[in-house]
Amino acid sequence: MDYIVEMRKITKKFPGVIANNRVDFKLKKGSIHGLLGENGAGKTTLMNILYGLCRQTSGDIIVNGARVDINCPARAIDLNIGMVHQHFMLVRPLTVVENIILGLPSPKGPFLDIKAAAQKLLDISNKYKLKVNPHAKIFELSVGEQQRVEILSTLYRGAEILILDEPTAVLTPQETQELFNILRIMKSDGKSIIIITHKLEEIMSITDEVTVLRDGRLIGTKPTGEVDKKILTQMMVGREVLFNFSKSDTCGIDEVLKLDNVCAVNSKGVQVLRNISFCLNKGEILGIAGVDGNGQKELCDAISGNLNITSGEINLDKENLTRLSIKERIVKGIAYVPEDRQKTGLLMNSSIMKNFIIKNFDTPRFSKNGFLKFQAIRSYADKLITEFKVKTTHRNVLVKKLSGGNQQKIVLGREISSEPKVLMVNQPTRGLDIGATEYVRQKLLEQRALGVGILLVSADLEEIFQLADRIAVIYEGEILGIIPGEEATIDQVGLLMAGVRKGVGELDVPEVG
Repeated sequence: MDYIVEMRKITKKFPGVIANNRVDFKLKKGSIHGLLGENGAGKTTLMNILYGLCRQTSGDIIVNGARVDINCPARAIDLNIGMVHQHFMLVRPLTVVENIILGLPSPKGPFLDIKAAAQKLLDISNKYKLKVNPHAKIFELSVGEQQRVEILSTLYRGAEILILDEPTAVLTPQETQELFNILRIMKSDGKSIIIITHKLEEIMSITDEVTVLRDGRLIGTKPTGEVDKKILTQMMVGREVLFNFSKSDTCGIDEVLKLDNVCAVNSKGVQVLRNISFCLNKGEILGIAGVDGNGQKELCDAISGNLNITSGEINLDKENLTRLSIKERIVKGIAYVPEDRQKTGLLMNSSIMKNFIIKNFDTPRFSKNGFLKFQAIRSYADKLITEFKVKTTHRNVLVKKLSGGNQQKIVLGREISSEPKVLMVNQPTRGLDIGATEYVRQKLLEQRALGVGILLVSADLEEIFQLADRIAVIYEGEILGIIPGEEATIDQVGLLMAGVRKGVGELDVPEVG
């Protein structure tokens, strides 16, 4: 068998943790191989070893039939191995071409040859249909375009083996399909690709083989054509996982949140919300569907108080919140799980305990006369760790050391424990594995059953259709229509997401008002 990479009996030990336990992995030349498992299963650690970001405690790596010692990324690059990380490693003020040649020797000695580098970049871009302007600044690019820059960077350095870590975690469905088309072209050109993921649909769509890890151990490697979602799920988590959620009939008719002709502009003076009007009832999940960047974040920020509105009105339980501060809205009952848990949801360099109380540390429950009640805080943190099944050894562990799923549980636990009237969740399962996704969705349904009004913003249409009682579609900062969940179709919602209000078929889209 023609294997371009073999990893034999790889073990990696960290203090108190065995991340990889005698794992075997084989990559066929000219194939796309999926590395599947829950967060914390050891997928990224295994690939970090292959890329030289960390060294195995024991085991061997064979590349092109020869045993190799990969002690740093430079050695991996010498072996034509490239890696695109989940969180991009780009210098935002620099151009695309400047990022790509950063750290590389120039053929002109101390002088940069930007023109030659840009031409080489264009040649690679055209070959693999990676459309990027070499002279654009990174901060001007969309997330999908930034990912193409990362892929271009590896190809520019001669990568024949490409590792992609959670490549679709921050992409829209359209960008995901574009990426898969690019990977198929690369495969046909003889490139060998490893995709680290936990998304079963992607595994079934793009890979030739799939390897499943669980708790640092190899569960098995199978040709993708010989497995289905149910088999892969059982391999990943050791049990069956719910894909269809039963919703209790608790949706109320009592209004809890109302937006009336809300408009807003961003820091650049561009209008981002246009006459947004809708009502959210107690015990209801209102799904906000749309392609990323159409005003979803700004809508949540306007309700939470992070963005001032220019006109319109926001009411909670018929009380006008429009001029209230963020803190006052929290006290009134607004809870918010933001889309980027690491940048805006958590203090990454602080402990789990501190993150649980960051929004209410100054309340009588946790402080008196300006002094914190540490016993109450410790008990509270331990209670939430248990209740929300956060995998950790201690409440004082830094949040940055936890997996994405456990980080999301902390944000969700903090917001739910405030007993809100309205819970806003923006991309609540983005980047999470199957087990964590199932857990988060069940928690949302529990809150719905308790009468909480939930605003669910998600780029995952499957998630919207599974959970939402009504679906509102947002396009360029405007709600184009609100459809009862049981009447909505993928085609209908998809057309509205593309800005097509008319011609959505026989079904009528209710006017917003």
